[in-house]
Amino acid sequence: MNPYLILTIYIIVINIFAFFAMKLDKDLAKKQMWRISEKALFSFALFLGAPGILAGMYTFRHKTKHITFVILIPVLIILNIITVYFIVTKFIN
Repeated sequence: MNPYLILTIYIIVINIFAFFAMKLDKDLAKKQMWRISEKALFSFALFLGAPGILAGMYTFRHKTKHITFVILIPVLIILNIITVYFIVTKFIN
């Protein structure tokens, strides 16, 4: 299978999961139930899901007042871009 396709599918899937993890965490917070840990949300972001986390933050207005999310998620987006660039240039080409 084409490595570019595999990488693209992975990035799409992780970002969809990250986006809906923010939705789920927001819904659970409203119901005062068990929550998704911030560590798990940052893990999604670290493993190329930062755009999904950011989109979920502002779509669902969740964690937008947490300074760690407001600062670190955009930084992780930049790191995600660098990582993808590194993967493409060093491993796929």
